[in-house]
Amino acid sequence: MPSFRWDRRALIVIIFGIVTAVLWILCIWQLVLRFKTETLSPSPSPSPLLCKNKGQYRNGVCFCTEEWIGRRCEIANFCENSTYVVNSSEKVTFTRIVVDRFGYSAEKCENFTVNAGTPKASRQCFKIGRIPTLDDVTFVNCSINLKTLMDELRSTDNISSIASNTQILTSVPEKLTTENISTAADIADQILKNYSKEATATMAAVAIVSQLLDARVSEFNFTDKDFTNITESLTQTLENFSLDGSAIQPNIAVQNISLKSNSTTAFFSAQTVSGRLQSENIQVSENDFNTTSNTEVKIQISITKNNSVGSPGNGSIGFVLYQNDKFFQSESYKTHFNHTKQIISGRVANATVNDVKIVFSPKYNKSEILLHDYACVFWDYNANDWDTKGCTKEGNKSELRCRCNHTTSFAVLMSFKINYKYAKPLEIVSDIGSGFSIAGLVITILFQILTRKTRKFSVTWMLVNLCTSMLIFNIIFISGIDNPNAKNNVAVSTNNTLLDSDRVDPPENASCTAVAVLLHYFLLATFMWTALNSAHLYLLLLKTLRPIPGHFTLIMSIIGWGVPAVVVAITLGATYRQGKQLNYRQEEFCWLAVLDDKGEVSIKKPMIGAFLLVVAVILLFNIIIFVKITVFVMWKENTNLTSNKKKSFTTKIFGTLSVAVMLGITWVLGYMMLINQEETNIVFSILFCIFNATQGLQICILYTFRSPIFKKKVTELFSFVSPPDMSIYLHSKTYYLLKFRSKKHTYENFKPSETFSEETSFSSNDQTSMKN
Repeated sequence: MPSFRWDRRALIVIIFGIVTAVLWILCIWQLVLRFKTETLSPSPSPSPLLCKNKGQYRNGVCFCTEEWIGRRCEIANFCENSTYVVNSSEKVTFTRIVVDRFGYSAEKCENFTVNAGTPKASRQCFKIGRIPTLDDVTFVNCSINLKTLMDELRSTDNISSIASNTQILTSVPEKLTTENISTAADIADQILKNYSKEATATMAAVAIVSQLLDARVSEFNFTDKDFTNITESLTQTLENFSLDGSAIQPNIAVQNISLKSNSTTAFFSAQTVSGRLQSENIQVSENDFNTTSNTEVKIQISITKNNSVGSPGNGSIGFVLYQNDKFFQSESYKTHFNHTKQIISGRVANATVNDVKIVFSPKYNKSEILLHDYACVFWDYNANDWDTKGCTKEGNKSELRCRCNHTTSFAVLMSFKINYKYAKPLEIVSDIGSGFSIAGLVITILFQILTRKTRKFSVTWMLVNLCTSMLIFNIIFISGIDNPNAKNNVAVSTNNTLLDSDRVDPPENASCTAVAVLLHYFLLATFMWTALNSAHLYLLLLKTLRPIPGHFTLIMSIIGWGVPAVVVAITLGATYRQGKQLNYRQEEFCWLAVLDDKGEVSIKKPMIGAFLLVVAVILLFNIIIFVKITVFVMWKENTNLTSNKKKSFTTKIFGTLSVAVMLGITWVLGYMMLINQEETNIVFSILFCIFNATQGLQICILYTFRSPIFKKKVTELFSFVSPPDMSIYLHSKTYYLLKFRSKKHTYENFKPSETFSEETSFSSNDQTSMKN
C-alpha cells in the first residue's frame, strides 16, 4: 500500500512561510489603507493668489506678516534700516521699524550709567499718505531713573520728554521690576489722564503700557495695595481715554467711534498678526463687518445703545483691547498654559447700553491643547476679580459668543485640556499577532504540563512560567490597553460659570491605571523569566558537568515573580498620587508615562527608570548569554558527537532562532524605534510589531510543534484519521552530546531532540539508553 511521507523540514518551512506571508500582507494592507486615506483626504484648494514676502494663503485671502500689507503682501509696511548722525564721533543706528511702532537704537547706555544696557535713542515709523516715514530721533538721559521722571512730572510742563524717556527706559521688558512697572504705569496714567491732548506724549504713554504688558508676569505683584491701585487707575484711565483718543501698539489697541443720534449699534473688529496687534487689522464702524465666517478674525464686538435714555446728542463708544491679562490678575482663576487671554474694555458716553455682544474666534487649537470650556466674565473693580453676573454665553468650541449688560472690561476665560492623541484601536497586525501568540502560548503551556514526565522538572517549570507571564500580558494588552477616556467628548457647558483654572485634567480612570500596573508587572516578569532562562541555559549548556543548585526552581520563582513586583510597587508608590494618575501612566493609552507636561521625554517619568533601564540591563545579559551559546554550542563542531551525521546548516539556524526567541532578543528593536528619524522609525516599528507580537507563536512553533513527542502524537492522530490508502510518517532522530552519563548523578544533561531542533534540546530522561 503506498505511503505518503512528509519531511519535517518542509512542514516547518510551510508553517513559517504561511505565518510570515499573512503578517506581511496585513502590514502592506495597513500601509495601503493609510496611503489611500492620506491621498483621499481633502487637500487645500490651489492658491489663486501668489502671496509674496512669506504671506500665507488661507480662506481666499493672503495673510501677511506684520511688515507687509496689500492683497498679495506686496506693499511695504515698514521703514528701512536707518542711521542718525549725532556728530562726527557719534551716531545711532536702527533696524527695520514696522509702521506705528517705535524702534530702538542698537547703541546702549554705557556700563557706568544708571541705565546701562538700555537703548540710547528711539524713533517712530509712521505713514504720510501711503509712504512709511521715520520720525525724529529721541534720546534718553542715561543717568535718570523712573522715580526721578515721576517727580519731574509733578513739577514740569515738559511732558513729551518725560513720556519719551519713560518709554525708552521700559523698552527692555524682561529687566523691569515690580517697582519699575508700578512707577511707569503711574507715569502713563498721569499723562493719559491730564495731558490727553498732547499727541506725542499720549502715543508714548500707550507704548509704555504695551511694553509693560511684555514684562515678566511674576513682577505683577497684586498683593501690594499701591501696585493694585495704580494698575486699576491706569485701566480706568485708558477706558476714558478711548472715548476720544486712539492708538495702536503691539499689545494694546485703543479705538473709538462717534455714533449719530439715530444710530443704535457699533462694531469693533480686531485680529493679530504674528501675535501682535496691527493698525491695518483694527476696525470700528456703525455697520457690521460680516466677518463672522472669517476664522482669522480674533475679536468682534457689537454694542447696542438705547437712544431713549440720556442726552439726545451723539453718543461715543470707546474700545480698549489688551493682548494679555497681566493688569487683570485673578485670585480665583489660575493659569498653567502660556496662551493669551485678551481683555476687551469699553466705555460709552452720552448713551446707555442695552447689550454688549462679543464673538471671539480663538487660536486655541494648537498641537498641545484643545478648548474644553469657556466663561464670559467682566472685571469687578470692587472685588478686583472676574465675575459672571449679567453675562451669558451662546457659542461653541469654534466660536465663543458672549452677551453682557455691562460697559466695563470683559474677557473670555477658557479652560483647556491637553490634546492627547488617543491610540486608535489596536492595529490589525497587532491583533492577529497577539491572537496567534495567545493560542500558541496556551498550546505550549498545556503541552509542557502534559509531557512534563519526559524531561527534568526545572526545564518545564522555567518555560511554563515564561509562557504564563507572556500569556497574561498579551491578554491584558488586547483587552485593556485602550483608554476608555478616548470615547469621552464633553461638549461646552451651557452654564456661564466662573472657571477656576485654564487647565482641565482628564477624568480619573482607575481601570486604566490598573491595566498600566498589570502590564508593567507582567511585562517585567516576562523579561525577568527570559533572564532566568538565560541563566538556566548557561548552566545546562556551558556548565554541563556541574549540578543544578538545590532549591533551584524555588529560588528562580521568587526572583521571577518577586523582583518585578518590587519594582512596580516602588514605582507606583513614588509616582502615583490621587488626582495625579498621569505621573505614573499615559493618557493616550494605558501604559507607563514618559513625557512631561511640555511633551518632552523626562527621566522623572517611570517609563525610563522603571522599565527601559531595567529591560536594557536584562537584554544586555541575555545577549551575552545568547552569543556564548551560539558560538560555543550551536555553531561549534562537537567532536564528542557519535553520530556520523553532522549538524546541518538548517539545524544550526533553527537552534539559534530557538534561543533568540526564548531570550527575547528581538525586543532590541524597541530601542531602535527611539531613533529620531521618521523613515527609520517606521521600519523598526513594523519589524518590532511583527517579531514581538508573534513571540508566543514563535515559541509554540519552535518548542512545541518541533518536539519529537508532539510530532509522534500528530503522526498517530493523522494515521488514525487518514484514509486506508495513505499513511503519514514524521520521522525524528535522537543524538546525545555526551558519550557517557552515569545514573548515580542527578545532573541535567543536554539532550538534543526537544528544545532547539531535532538535534539540540535539553532533557535528562534517565530511562533513555545511552549511545556511543
